[in-house]
Amino acid sequence: MTSNSESKELVITREFKAPRDLVFKAWSEAEHLKHWWGPKGFEITVKGLDFRPNGFFHYSMQSPDGGQMWGKFVYREIQPNEKIVWLNCFSDEEGNIVRAPFSDLIPLEIHNEVTFSETNSITTITLRSRPNNATKEEQSFFEGMFESMEQGFGGTFDQLEQYLEERRS
Repeated sequence: MTSNSESKELVITREFKAPRDLVFKAWSEAEHLKHWWGPKGFEITVKGLDFRPNGFFHYSMQSPDGGQMWGKFVYREIQPNEKIVWLNCFSDEEGNIVRAPFSDLIPLEIHNEVTFSETNSITTITLRSRPNNATKEEQSFFEGMFESMEQGFGGTFDQLEQYLEERRS
């Protein structure tokens, strides 16, 4: 995994030994997402997935100690096997946007874009994340979290890698 946090957005690149169509499905189907999305060690429950522009992915995350948080994607752009653009936020059980339970300075919405490319059955994804409609304080806080987010996405992408390996066997 490589990352570039020099800019105002978080950029993470990761390679997977899997065909692009399988990696894209892992990002776009509830049956796949529930097995790898989210922080390492958390159990994901999918409440709903409507994978289309202006559709959503609504899910809960349960920590090993029993704590529960809700999250939501609102899809903006989808190019099959090429790109997914979405806004990510914390939510309540009904899907309403809420502040992160652990900080009032995390932006309400994060704009994410993941691109997919394949060479010799190796799929490379590049994730770009930045705050959406954030205050200066939220932007600054977000930038200060790059190292933590790189570690978090590293764990999430480790789970994706393991899941893809299981799917290929």
